[in-house]
Amino acid sequence: MKSPIVPLYRAFLRQARKLPHIYLRQFWRIKASDDVRAVLKTELPHLREKRLKRIARNVRLLESANAQHRRAFTNVLNIAYGRKGKLKRELLEPLLHDPTAAKPPRIIPAVESSRPPVYSKELKALLTSGVSRTTKALSEPQLAFPPTLPSRADPSSDQARLLGPLSKRRQVNIRWRYFTAESKKVWLPLQVVVGDSTSQREDVREAGIRALPMQGLHVHEDVESIAAPSPHISRWVRRRYRSLLDHLPILTYNSVRGKYTVSSSPNRLGQEATVKVDSSDLLWMQNKPSPRAK
Repeated sequence: MKSPIVPLYRAFLRQARKLPHIYLRQFWRIKASDDVRAVLKTELPHLREKRLKRIARNVRLLESANAQHRRAFTNVLNIAYGRKGKLKRELLEPLLHDPTAAKPPRIIPAVESSRPPVYSKELKALLTSGVSRTTKALSEPQLAFPPTLPSRADPSSDQARLLGPLSKRRQVNIRWRYFTAESKKVWLPLQVVVGDSTSQREDVREAGIRALPMQGLHVHEDVESIAAPSPHISRWVRRRYRSLLDHLPILTYNSVRGKYTVSSSPNRLGQEATVKVDSSDLLWMQNKPSPRAK
């Protein structure tokens, strides 16, 4: 019996070539190769079948995206730009650690692994900004004392005096669960911008900060150029990329203040145009007759 992997792989590449932007085409071609290699290396039949079905789903996804189905095309963009899936985890991974930060003291003195999590400067900026959060932005006190942590964790609280202090092991577990859960609720930037506009790896290195995984590839700039008005790109494609920019924050490092800030693109779809009105416009709107008036 002929293996279905070859026709699936060809169909995958055929659909990837039809995508409207070079980065998308390259990303999905690489993904097709990686997925096929994973299937060929799989010896267990049930796992092999599962991975084949996943490839078939991706082929159907690309077919729908190329047919201009909005939801499918949005899904293709989200996977390719790290809004979901494996690339999102790769973008998040370096932000979960801060090699320059001092180790916090152990909660359980004899246990090395009881140190509470350290929020890197980049992650702290993303968690406390409404632009980069998938839910409500957190505050600095919430990072220091998670809202899921009972007040008994504070030895000076009334609850601690009445019921006794909270178990130190429980404190460790709650803090790490909160850190893990909230870190996943952010839209991740593709690069760090130093100053006004530069995102080159050399400038990031000179500023004394670390680069993000896609630093210097100008992927974010490519998205901005596609989302900007252009007679050479269809309005439908531009709107999909503008929608992507709603979830693609800009992380900027101010070398003078030594702080990170988060902002959004002016080309994003959620950016509403501001209409200027004068006093005569306001007067006309106030005196405008109701459509139901006879």
